[in-house]
Amino acid sequence: MTLRTLLAYGLTVGVFTTLLLFTVHQSNPSHVGSPGGNDRLQARLATENTLRYGEQLTETGRKNEESASISCVPQNKFVFIKTHKTGTSTTINIFQRYAIYNKLKVLMPVGQGPLSWPFPPEENEYVHMPDEKYDALMHHFVYNKTWLLSKWPPETKYISIIREPFSHLKSQMNYFKLSKVLDIQGHGNPVKVFLQDPWQYRNRSETFFPHVNITWDGTRNPMTFDMGCPAERADEEEEARQYISKLDADFTLVMILEHLDESVVLLKRLMCWELRDVLLYSKSRNSRPYSYKKYVATPEELENHLGWSAVDYMLYNTFNNSLWRKIKAQGPDFYDELNYLRRIKRDVSDFCSRTRKGDTTAQQTMVVAPSKWNPEFEVDKTYCFYITRTRTKSLDQKIKGRRYTKKELTYSVIDQIINYRLLRKGLPTFKNKHDAKAAGIRSLRTKIHVAAAPK
Repeated sequence: MTLRTLLAYGLTVGVFTTLLLFTVHQSNPSHVGSPGGNDRLQARLATENTLRYGEQLTETGRKNEESASISCVPQNKFVFIKTHKTGTSTTINIFQRYAIYNKLKVLMPVGQGPLSWPFPPEENEYVHMPDEKYDALMHHFVYNKTWLLSKWPPETKYISIIREPFSHLKSQMNYFKLSKVLDIQGHGNPVKVFLQDPWQYRNRSETFFPHVNITWDGTRNPMTFDMGCPAERADEEEEARQYISKLDADFTLVMILEHLDESVVLLKRLMCWELRDVLLYSKSRNSRPYSYKKYVATPEELENHLGWSAVDYMLYNTFNNSLWRKIKAQGPDFYDELNYLRRIKRDVSDFCSRTRKGDTTAQQTMVVAPSKWNPEFEVDKTYCFYITRTRTKSLDQKIKGRRYTKKELTYSVIDQIINYRLLRKGLPTFKNKHDAKAAGIRSLRTKIHVAAAPK
């Protein structure tokens, strides 16, 4: 069912419930209104040093909210599979904050950044809890159900996020410098050149990384790889279809970047979390500009990409359909909550933006009044600090309870960009900085320098 059809369905149901909604919720404007001077959700100063937001629930609304909270139990055991170049650097903020506020035991990498790639971490690569029991995982990790079941109970909720494959290809091409890998030089739009005939680049796009004894292709089905499907099985579409069907059964939710707000509302509902838990900072600028970012492919180029990366399209279509199916099951008031979340997100982001800049409102606390969808909560300096973080490191250190040591940072997993660079120079590839240093490799982030012959 399309979004337009769903909206029409919601409107039809709304006609029959308008009088009832007006009677029960006339004191709760959270499901109506529009931006502007007449928006009854606009912020107002209620007490000294406090910014109060919205209006109070009616007594009936409070009872409905209390009844809902009794039947909905917050889910505190979850695994967030942080896929590459899909908006996870933004959405991980939700899971980091939830872990901090709820004091969850997070399985953390020893070093900063990814937990592991592409296999489950070895014993010395993650921080061990005394009882070896964990509540959450949220760093880069290739989905491996067998290993995860050894750490989490079967009722654990699995969550991830993916994006439309063509936009993902553009992001991959830019971030991993794949034009150099593919030897597409001197072109302003390597994606366009590549999609004229992707198959001619196969020998270069399929890259073997000796340090993990695995082949990875940054252009062909990379999202499905992160979800646990080997790159060398790219041509086995029926096998992939069965695997993706299992993923659909395993995952509570796979969010869709192009429908992030809808995904976040669904996340809130399925996990029984609160509005304060799932808000994202709308003024984040965690995107990288590049010349072909807005390029629109021709029908022929899209057809070539569909044939080349068919499994990723299968993955995307499966979970895009799953998202809308789950939204439909939520009922027509889903869109009322969606509009409400967007308004609250906008105004909380405005407040936190002013707080970051240190203007005269920085000392105030914004109070978001209770509504049909959330209890009252405060937005203070700490909340603003958390929600405005665009890099994972600062909140990771909050979860750890301290800063990373220099020794710990040497165990940070080296991503494919650096290993691509090493391969081009005829050097070995490495799992972490410690191993590279031991082999005499220096200056991994700039010009690679070999201090001694690699071992």
